[in-house]
Amino acid sequence: MAAHRRRCSVVLLSIFSLSLINVAHKPKHDFREELVIRPLHSGDIYASFQFRTLWKTNFRENKVSHYRLFPKSLGQVISKFSVRELHISFTQGYWRTMQWGQPYQPAPPGTELWVWFQDSVTDVDGTWKKLTNVLSGIFCASLNFIDSTNTVQPSASFKPLGVGNATDHRFLRYATLPREIVCTENLTPWKKLLPCGSTAGLAVLLKSEKLFHSSFHSQAVHIRPICHDWECKATSWELRQTVNVVFDRHISAQGKREWSLFKMFSRTLTEACPLASSSKIYVDITDSPQGEQLELSPPTSLLSQAVALGDRRTFSVYDLKQQSTFGMTHSLNLLIRWKSNEGDMLRPLLHAERYVAGYGLHMGEIHTLMYNNHPYRSFPVLLLESVPWYLRLYIHTLTVTSKGKDNKPSYIHYQPSKDRVRPHLLEMLIQLPPISVTEVTVQFERALLKWTEYTPDPNHGFYVGSSVISSLVPSIVAMDTNMTQERPLFSSFFPNKEESTYFTRVYTEPLLVNLPTPDFSMPYNVICLTCTVVAVGYGSLYNLLTRSFQVEEPSPGLAKRIANVIRKMRGVPPL
Repeated sequence: MAAHRRRCSVVLLSIFSLSLINVAHKPKHDFREELVIRPLHSGDIYASFQFRTLWKTNFRENKVSHYRLFPKSLGQVISKFSVRELHISFTQGYWRTMQWGQPYQPAPPGTELWVWFQDSVTDVDGTWKKLTNVLSGIFCASLNFIDSTNTVQPSASFKPLGVGNATDHRFLRYATLPREIVCTENLTPWKKLLPCGSTAGLAVLLKSEKLFHSSFHSQAVHIRPICHDWECKATSWELRQTVNVVFDRHISAQGKREWSLFKMFSRTLTEACPLASSSKIYVDITDSPQGEQLELSPPTSLLSQAVALGDRRTFSVYDLKQQSTFGMTHSLNLLIRWKSNEGDMLRPLLHAERYVAGYGLHMGEIHTLMYNNHPYRSFPVLLLESVPWYLRLYIHTLTVTSKGKDNKPSYIHYQPSKDRVRPHLLEMLIQLPPISVTEVTVQFERALLKWTEYTPDPNHGFYVGSSVISSLVPSIVAMDTNMTQERPLFSSFFPNKEESTYFTRVYTEPLLVNLPTPDFSMPYNVICLTCTVVAVGYGSLYNLLTRSFQVEEPSPGLAKRIANVIRKMRGVPPL
């Protein structure tokens, strides 16, 4: 009996030790998917998809040949071009901060790409050019138009978001294409990067005709190394794919304050992705904790609290890994209905906008306005301006004012442009006073381009990329600084080292600037007139030089021929 007890205790101890080993060591591959639905005070609805794939491997030391959840195309890109971090976004529309609040994943209109390379790369510019061409083929985008004329090397605005202390900006490249149009050709290869594709899980809802029939649509891919374990002794590669959509109530919901998954995406959910370790839907009910303003159907008793964007939010959670979530119909069609229109949206603490002033086609001014809506705290912001070379900035006219007084930046980095080689780069660290509007103004002169450098529609104008404003904004609640703790994906993207602040990035509108444009009908008229003159003159001269002329006697008439016959018979000479 005692021996039997000892044998059982040994077996239990071995099972317990194995369970501890399984808990202590995370698997090499992990995939999670989330959907956050946030009803907006304007009656619109904000849907944010996040898909995260983790892979414990080392592309620098090991030659990876077997891929399971991580897409092979991106893994080969990381290995081939020695990429440490890659961030790319495709956005259609402009995020209206004052109406919708802050987004979980900010992005400028058009295409944005910024990459950190490994310090082993010797020719960064050549590697950057090859990388943009490869990514252009992967995502079916016009990234091959990225060259030295729209690429900059920020010195302080873009820091690595993953692990690693190297911040040498020589290995950083940043570029935007504000005119890039996002369409189905970009969404299809993006969905193919998911482990389940668009056949199962939350990706089933990503229907192109619904996503692109919205007020705002943004899709992004972020690759970075992160800590794999609690002590950060090992690192993993994180691939985070995000989609952010804002559906207009007057277009998608026919003016009604009522939403459902089928109304938004024309699809319902029937299952989670089989390869996902977690598949959840979060519905923000912070403004309606007891259901006074919002009604969810089907209801759920699972609630969760998370700190996002400096505020503690309350969410109703639907776990797709549980079959009870789908009910008897084996289909989930989440319904959100407004009961009342009460409640005011909290104004974002940081907001920015930009516009062009002046008249004529010679001189102009760029005005950038940054709003600090905090009632009593000031905080610094990093402003990045990337201006094309054909807008020649007069940097001596740069002025920064706050509340009618000069506001001297504590840090300025300016790299002048070179015609047809590189753009202007201006970075400034500015302190924003509380409840203030800080205005940055700089004058510029429009250049006259060569006629081959104009676009096919030059009268439409030329785009200038959005300004980038990065800041540590004061938080209402204490932020969680433990990055290894398991948290929702939407609240764990930007690293944070201070409990009293959170990192945010704000993008302004892109600018549309008119340049001096010649009358392109004049060359057409000149070509037509020249060709006409040459054809007439050369044709006449050619005929005179090449034709042979012969004199032909006219044939006599019938009466004359008869008279000559008669005269010949009489022996008289013909007429």
